[in-house]
Amino acid sequence: MTRPSSGRAGPVAWAGLAVLALPTVLLGLDLTLLHLALPSLAVDLRPSGTQELWIVDSYGFLIAGFLITMGTLGDRIGRRRLLMIGGVGFVAASVAAAYAPTPEVLIAARAALGVAGATLMPSTLALISNMFHDARQRALAIGMWAMFFAGGMAAGPLVGGVLLQHFWWGAAFLLAVPMIGLMLVLAPILLPEYRAPRSGRFDLFSVVLSLAAILPAVYAVKEFAKAGPGVGVLVTVLAGAAFSVAFVWRQLVLPSPLLDMTLFRSRAFSFALMMMLVGLVGVGGTMLLTTQYLQLVEGLSPLVAGLLYGPPALMMMLSSIVAPILTRRIRPGYVMAGVLTLSSVGYVLLGIVGPSGGVVLVVSAFSLVYLGLGALAALGTELVVGSAPPEKAGSASAMSETVQEFGLAAGIALVGSLAAAVYGDRMSPAVLADLPEETAAVVRNSLSGATSVAGELPASVMERAQEAFIAGLNTAGWTGAVVILALAVTTAVMLRHVGADTGAGEDPDPGPDPGDRAAAGSTR
Repeated sequence: MTRPSSGRAGPVAWAGLAVLALPTVLLGLDLTLLHLALPSLAVDLRPSGTQELWIVDSYGFLIAGFLITMGTLGDRIGRRRLLMIGGVGFVAASVAAAYAPTPEVLIAARAALGVAGATLMPSTLALISNMFHDARQRALAIGMWAMFFAGGMAAGPLVGGVLLQHFWWGAAFLLAVPMIGLMLVLAPILLPEYRAPRSGRFDLFSVVLSLAAILPAVYAVKEFAKAGPGVGVLVTVLAGAAFSVAFVWRQLVLPSPLLDMTLFRSRAFSFALMMMLVGLVGVGGTMLLTTQYLQLVEGLSPLVAGLLYGPPALMMMLSSIVAPILTRRIRPGYVMAGVLTLSSVGYVLLGIVGPSGGVVLVVSAFSLVYLGLGALAALGTELVVGSAPPEKAGSASAMSETVQEFGLAAGIALVGSLAAAVYGDRMSPAVLADLPEETAAVVRNSLSGATSVAGELPASVMERAQEAFIAGLNTAGWTGAVVILALAVTTAVMLRHVGADTGAGEDPDPGPDPGDRAAAGSTR
């Protein structure tokens, strides 16, 4: 089943899209805003290295864990209703995070933000699917939605820098109050309500299975980040895999599944999800590292460091709009392959950053990385959502958002762990032998830890810590370059069957499934 291609949206729908921009931008902000505030937060709350990782990415992991559930719940109780309920919860959790007195309280508040955010993300994207039935208008609207989210992500360091210049780190969370407040006023006026017809019973056991499948993966990533590979990590991964199999089996036998597994019959749907997952792993991790580089190595203030993310933000917003337009003439797979190739050059630049004079190099590198992110979000999301029937838009949106959030959060953990491993290897006990044991432990933990006790350190030790951090950033950059270039080649091959919007059609294929045809048609 596909959407009708007629029935162009009017001014009210576009005004409704502006309302949906409020929570979308906010969610993007909340994902990256804390990166710039982390050094100030570390000095105030003194979290451990593991707690730092939890503070940053517990939000994204909890969103990933609950998106499937919330996307399907919105289809059943109403997508606008769920959006408004989630908005109230998001404000409450934001206030709790802003005034958190300890790292543990902040981690809990960030987790609550993730659960609330999981109600907002699929609702915004699914409502766009309801508001825009014309294929070209829908593609443009989704591109703008991607621009809002990507712009929020990119603006996070800038907004954070301005706030930290005048307020304490907790002020970053209070942005949710006016933005969600305005959304709650305008949503009943400008947004339509939608409930899926014949949606069936909401299966709570599937919810439990979905969490049991995702949360062990979260724990495994965290444990790997803390202690490296081990028996505990392996057991947890196997447990998550077992629950994943059980979840898929239950969805296949239920008359009204939490997640419609028939969506995966579309090659474009399935590959687009994988493409976004892999692409966003690199973005999430390197963004955390580059914000720390600008402040902790180059010594820039939060405000100046935030301002330097203006060019990358512009590149990301530009690509999220231009990429869907290019697909009217060029096949989406080739557009994505070209942009990802440019993005891999950005990772190469991160691989050659040195201990000084690297500001221009980092800004140029991240401009190219973000160029790929904007196109990835816009085209990948359109392929996923466009291949689903209207009554499954919430479920498809949830899958798209799940992989994006999980990719970003996993990138913070995995790429952050890779860089931390290089840092720890360079900061050997011999380097810290002359320091008090407690101080040495803080320095060995991370560069932000070393910065928090910089007054107690010899200049040579602080210089060695910065060099160790840069070595970790370089390793992450070269690794990202190889992975993203391989993804570019694979994307060109796997999405070659999806036709350009001009009607170029699909390449002859001996047996394309209906889902592939739906996905191809969604770009026309």
